[in-house]
Amino acid sequence: MGNSWFGGILFPIFLCLYFYGGFVNGLGVNWGTMASHPLPPKTVVQMLKDNGIKKVKLFDADSNSMSALTGSDIEVMVAIPNDQLLAMNSYDRAKEWVTRNVTRYNFNGGVNIKYVAVGNEPFLSSYNGSFINITFPALQNIQNALNEAGVGASIKATVPLNADVYNSPDSNPVPSAGQFRTDISGIMTQIVNFLSQNGAPFTINIYPFISLYDSDSFPFNYAFFDGGNTVNDNGIQYTNVFDANFDTLVSALKAVGHGDLTIIVGEVGWPTDGDKNANLANSQRFYNGLMRKLAANTGTPLRPGYMEVYLFGLIDEDVKSIAPGNFERHWGIFRYDGQPKFPVDVSGQNQNRLLMGAQNVEYLPRQWCMFNPNANDLSKLADNINYACTYADCTPLGYGSSCNNLDANGNTSYAFNMYYQVQNQNPMACNFQGLATLTTQNISQGTCNFIIMIAGDSSSLVPSLLGMALLTVLTFLLL
Repeated sequence: MGNSWFGGILFPIFLCLYFYGGFVNGLGVNWGTMASHPLPPKTVVQMLKDNGIKKVKLFDADSNSMSALTGSDIEVMVAIPNDQLLAMNSYDRAKEWVTRNVTRYNFNGGVNIKYVAVGNEPFLSSYNGSFINITFPALQNIQNALNEAGVGASIKATVPLNADVYNSPDSNPVPSAGQFRTDISGIMTQIVNFLSQNGAPFTINIYPFISLYDSDSFPFNYAFFDGGNTVNDNGIQYTNVFDANFDTLVSALKAVGHGDLTIIVGEVGWPTDGDKNANLANSQRFYNGLMRKLAANTGTPLRPGYMEVYLFGLIDEDVKSIAPGNFERHWGIFRYDGQPKFPVDVSGQNQNRLLMGAQNVEYLPRQWCMFNPNANDLSKLADNINYACTYADCTPLGYGSSCNNLDANGNTSYAFNMYYQVQNQNPMACNFQGLATLTTQNISQGTCNFIIMIAGDSSSLVPSLLGMALLTVLTFLLL
């Protein structure tokens, strides 16, 4: 009995390691949930376990996600969103948050919480200083609350920051000249001192893709780990922007007296759609280079060795803001339905394999909404397309994206179908004032996938259906 039980446990583990390999040491993922139809948390946690992912970074402390992580032994970074930072300036509120979201899970077989992320990139230049004066007090209160609760030795508070908090001067644009941004240098020094005093890491988000996206003159290959471009910094050769960016931070930390502070890469990744450089091939190239780097423990010139890195992200999120760019909804290494997008070498040993996708995913019926070729009055077509794309994700239609090559009817069909699927295939959602019709034939074309949505609750989608009904009524009245 004992031997057969032991073998029954080991065999599936062996199969997982044999066929899929283990994630490189120190590698985690970001689990975002800004989706119209998020996968059940238990399904996502099983995905993490199936693929040997042992670290996960959240963007909140949602009780459903935390419950699903209970007993998994996956290391977790829970988070306080930016809109709660002001409340955390009250020590009593901070203690309440720690009690509700940390210590309640601190039991044998509970959630293996290792970090608390205080805010998310709160010092972004685009925020115009909204969080500058409230982030550090929130960080202090949360860490002190963790200490008072008796868990501060094992659970550390940190602030995930965007790489725009540091730079090198235009007169000497090399990593060794790194310094914190002048408008926040004082507060950054205070934060770094506090992190050091409490044995907490500095968490930074680095995006080579953004460097490429922001400038057409940026050397393309320098964004990857196998490129031919180099930057010379006093004899040190930088062959990729990730290393150069990371070491610019190391230099900035050294400049304020903490050159040895532990650094975590909180986010790094490459999107697969929504821009001319966001595609499967570039994403696979980037990840494979990153995995080989991490597996070899090469680190960077100024910080050789082990790196703790969290990929961004796990699953596509179709309701994320696209203010930074259409690519924002396509960072996942898995599609919206938890299925892998491309083979990736997660072991860093030149073993490209598809990751294990979500199991037992339920889909809506195989039917699509498309442009009605028999429609006569096209005067309201543009209004209906705009309406559909307001409430559904049409970013793949953009320049250089996966559906960029569709004709006018194809564009219309894509917009209508996305809206129809997001609305859980409600019959009212495939009318568009007579401009749409249903089909059971898959109308996907080339690289453009016309999706079938996963089954989900439609209660949150009622307002947009009411909006469609209102649009129809108003149009009728104006005729």
